[in-house]
Amino acid sequence: MAALRKVTTCFRLLRSSAPVLFNSRKPAVRKAVKWTNILYTGIASVAVGGGLCAVPFKQVESLSHDSLIRRAASLVTDSSSTFLSQTTLALIDAITEYSKAVHTLIALQKRYLQSLGNLTSAEEDTIWQVIISQRSEVSDRQDECRRFESAWVSAVKLCETAALAAYTSGAEHASITVSTNMQLAQSQVAEARKLSVDTDKKLVETKVMEVERVIQYVSSLHNDEEVPEAYLRED
Repeated sequence: MAALRKVTTCFRLLRSSAPVLFNSRKPAVRKAVKWTNILYTGIASVAVGGGLCAVPFKQVESLSHDSLIRRAASLVTDSSSTFLSQTTLALIDAITEYSKAVHTLIALQKRYLQSLGNLTSAEEDTIWQVIISQRSEVSDRQDECRRFESAWVSAVKLCETAALAAYTSGAEHASITVSTNMQLAQSQVAEARKLSVDTDKKLVETKVMEVERVIQYVSSLHNDEEVPEAYLRED
């Protein structure tokens, strides 16, 4: 009986203390849930923070119509400047080659005039063939100059339009850059044109000298033929 009473007493104690035990576990569960939430929140914060550190945030310009127009204007000025630089280089090289060809022709003509009257028929024909070939070279170089000059003038006009478009769209730096490039190209071409003008002047002078020398030579031949006849008539 004593044993039975002990078992019954223990069972009653367990039953009476069960609600207390369960109620006392709820705060622990709540605390666990609370700490779990705090842990997850901390992890998420660290992850976000780590992401910001790994991938730096960059302020991007708003892609408005104005900004897109400015970018397009800058591209146009860059392309125009490239076109201008290429045509400027081509024109200057063409003028230089034209001047070389003209100076070579002038040298050949002067040599021929100096040797006039002392050449055989075969030698004179050979020199004339060389002179004719060189004149053809001069003509080809001159045509090349005109072709590149036409392209260069178009490039200048394009740069003027691009500079104005860039300025009105708000791309002042691009406008100033292409304007500066245009002024430099015009200065370089102006210097090359001075060389071309001087070369043309010398060519004209050589042609005049050639005509005068040939006239003198023909006159001397004519006089040489008439002098003996005069002497014969006097005899």
